[in-house]
Amino acid sequence: MHLDYTTLDMQRRQHPAWRLLAADSAPLVASFLHRVFVVPNVRVMAQSNLVEALEDTLYGLREQLGGKAGAKAFPKSAPEYLNDWAANDKGWLRKFYPAGSDEPHFDLTPPTERALAWLGGLSDRSFVGTESRLLTLFGLLKQMSDGSETNPQARMVELQKKRDAIDAEMARVAEGDMALLDDTALKDRFQQFTGLARELLADFREVEHNFRALDRTVRERIALWDGAKGELLQSIMGERDAIAESDQGKSFRAFWDFLMSQSRQEEFTDLLARVLELPPVSALAPDVRLKRVHYDWLEAGEYAQRTVAQLSQQLRRFLDDKAWLENRRIMDILRGIEVKAMALRSAAPAALRAPDFMRMDDLGAAVDLPLERPLYQPPLQTTLTSVALQAGDQDVDANALFSQVRVDKAALARHIRQSLQTRAQVTLAELLQSRPLQQGLGELVAYLQLASESPNSVVDESLQDTVAWRVAGEATPNADAPVIRRARLPRVIFVRDTQ
Repeated sequence: MHLDYTTLDMQRRQHPAWRLLAADSAPLVASFLHRVFVVPNVRVMAQSNLVEALEDTLYGLREQLGGKAGAKAFPKSAPEYLNDWAANDKGWLRKFYPAGSDEPHFDLTPPTERALAWLGGLSDRSFVGTESRLLTLFGLLKQMSDGSETNPQARMVELQKKRDAIDAEMARVAEGDMALLDDTALKDRFQQFTGLARELLADFREVEHNFRALDRTVRERIALWDGAKGELLQSIMGERDAIAESDQGKSFRAFWDFLMSQSRQEEFTDLLARVLELPPVSALAPDVRLKRVHYDWLEAGEYAQRTVAQLSQQLRRFLDDKAWLENRRIMDILRGIEVKAMALRSAAPAALRAPDFMRMDDLGAAVDLPLERPLYQPPLQTTLTSVALQAGDQDVDANALFSQVRVDKAALARHIRQSLQTRAQVTLAELLQSRPLQQGLGELVAYLQLASESPNSVVDESLQDTVAWRVAGEATPNADAPVIRRARLPRVIFVRDTQ
């Protein structure tokens, strides 16, 4: 965002976080919401519980300021304050009704959490660590550089450096020379860990907000849709695939898979317990909820997953409603035909009494003579011959039983759809350039089968394409050289469906 005058003036008038910081009641709103939602990591709270907590807070503040002064400073009741904070002109709370509940619930909005985080950073810090952040930046640069290196020799050189460094460190440890972090370094890294853990919880709330915005958009489109059902579903599914394959969707899925790993959770729990027991860290008096911060991450991520599930339920409900409406329309048409036929039965018009009112061609009875029916034929009985099995003495290589592979056609079809999202058509050779064959000829045959089943694929016999793949496990004169197989075939073109 550019910090020019026009942009900042619009943000000052419209952004909920800026309105919160500029409000006269900002100390009350920020302190109460931080204590109720952020500190205990509460994602959603019922109105009755939130009203009770706010009434206790208002009572304490009015007693602290005095009778008339306190009543003048906070004249509204707790429900009025909550409804005011959740109004569109404020946007500090989100008021909604969960499924199966008739009581409203409240949740923080992402701008409010960002404002609270900014207020928390205004206080003076007794210790400001820079080493850990510099090491983190350096480590991120190394990961990006090594992860994007395509030269095998360069990657081998980097791996060799890492192995030499590990060997040297192991030799020093074996001699008793162990490099330990001092108290300052431990405090520096723990302070950064605490900040990142809190920021991650705030990021989850924003991810959930983005999924909710998608759900709201889908509901609005379904409510106003008056076209074909297939077109709407194709549009919605395309948006869901685009979000799932976006940078935010991929990052969230990778983080969720990491959290759902039982071994990772146990390792994280053990490491966190060991770190919190260190004397320099315990001297900082860390928050007790930090011991279960990874469980808070799981709970926050679960809300985002529930929002995605609600989107799927909304689509299913739309299909059911459409089917019911179509069946009702058919029944109404049939009922109308019956009513009109009953009305014409007693008083038929002259045109209906004419001999040639209705003609039916090719009307006749089907004659099936008894002698034309086939006679009964008893089924053939198979006689099984008992043969004694004899054990052979030949050594047979059983590796062929375990070397079978299964080609995932769904993954190949998904790769074709992703490639057609940005292009109108793509050839099979271009698909194999972006994703080379991993399972050899079987995977190539699967691509050809998908092309034969798709009504939008085209085979150009006038052009030839050559595809290649590596074959593992075959003996060659040069053991280090991989075996390359090639196949020449007509050009296969996959075309995007424009309907």
